Amino acid sequence: MAEYPYFKDIHEDVRQIARGVAAEFKKTAAEADENSDYSIVERNLKRLGELNLLGLHIPKEFGGQGLDLISYMVALEEIEKACGGTGMSYDAQTLAIDSINEAGSDEQRKKYLPLLCKDKISAFGLSEPGAGSDSAALKTTARLEGDQYVINGSKHFITDAAIADIIIVYAVTDPEKKAHGISSFIVPKDTPGLKIGKVEKKMGVKASPTTEFFMDNCRVPRENILGTEGNGFIAAMKTLDIGRLAIGAQCVGLSKAALEIAVAYAKEREQFGRTIAKFQAIQFMIADMATKVAAMENLTYHAAWLIQEGKEGGSQAAAMAKLFCSEETLDVTDKAIQILGGVGFTTDYPVERFHRDAKIMTIGEGTSEVQRLVISRAVIGR
Repeated sequence: MAEYPYFKDIHEDVRQIARGVAAEFKKTAAEADENSDYSIVERNLKRLGELNLLGLHIPKEFGGQGLDLISYMVALEEIEKACGGTGMSYDAQTLAIDSINEAGSDEQRKKYLPLLCKDKISAFGLSEPGAGSDSAALKTTARLEGDQYVINGSKHFITDAAIADIIIVYAVTDPEKKAHGISSFIVPKDTPGLKIGKVEKKMGVKASPTTEFFMDNCRVPRENILGTEGNGFIAAMKTLDIGRLAIGAQCVGLSKAALEIAVAYAKEREQFGRTIAKFQAIQFMIADMATKVAAMENLTYHAAWLIQEGKEGGSQAAAMAKLFCSEETLDVTDKAIQILGGVGFTTDYPVERFHRDAKIMTIGEGTSEVQRLVISRAVIGR
């Protein structure tokens, strides 16, 4: 592990556990991708729960391990090196866990978090057909009737909704207050009126199921609201800060794996009587890749440290990490394919899969354009 000031001995312990299970996931990663087999990812998530890698930064009293945010980043980085679909679903599971941890009551945390840190799967239901980058433009509504909330609307591009036991649903409870009129709810999958739509066919992370779902007079108990009415949007933005760091960690993992394969191949592949690693063109590509990987790692773990320590500038740093890592991972994985040449374009090596998986990093949990908006507002003001 690099000697960054953010890392402690416990982080190395977490890395070794995650690296061990990642070796298991690596064996089925290509199959899961080729067949869009999300049953493999579902099984992998439960395996992470067995090893106490879900909810690493959740307090022990609520079923987690009581570690820090960096511990989660380290584990996610290792999982991503092996299986992008599992990494993406691990991120989505944590978004839902963090939603409850951030906004839920102690009673809700004690009821749900131990389950989600072990073997129950959850999804984060924010995005809608007309509310992607503009997260405040939700059309889904929740109306209080007696001791129940009645939820109507639809969600789109929701990771893991097809395999989730519960979904965190964001809905408008007071349209007049706009963003401050959004609330969040715990919705079990067996709630009458909840219907899961088709699983999308995607370019990358194909084993992580992405679906739409519909709510037609879904009734949930009043106690299923997270926090109070109107605090949903603020809680979601805090949760997404961690989600942006998770994208950074996934990019670090993807890029490190691509660099490792490219270097190994360059040392073995011979052309014109010598290994291609001895050609300056290849050396320069590898130098660029290594520099970008180091920058990604620094940005991601620095931002994670700022947020976990409650330091000023954490949200801006998370946006910077997400922006830089996601865009540069595309370049690193592209260079890996170029170094491998023809075989890099085939499924004989995983670098083509890495490149396809990398693209979603520039879109999910806030597009690059949204990150630039967040950063510019932090730098020059609104």
